[in-house]
Amino acid sequence: MRDVTYAEDASTLHTGTAPRAMATFRNLAIGLLKTLGAVNIAKTTRAIRDQPDRTLPLLGITNNPDAQGT
Repeated sequence: MRDVTYAEDASTLHTGTAPRAMATFRNLAIGLLKTLGAVNIAKTTRAIRDQPDRTLPLLGITNNPDAQGT
């Protein structure tokens, strides 16, 4: 059996923790959308991309401070 090295294995883009972190965020977003009842994830992410003001309320974050001002 021969050792084979692919060019993408040597790429510096795929080293470090950034790809793993981005995959984690992507999986978190997909899981959240599925929990909220999204059937077509691609269509839903395009809708959120086109209307970014819809994103934070999905996470429970609002722009209105509560009574304590936080």
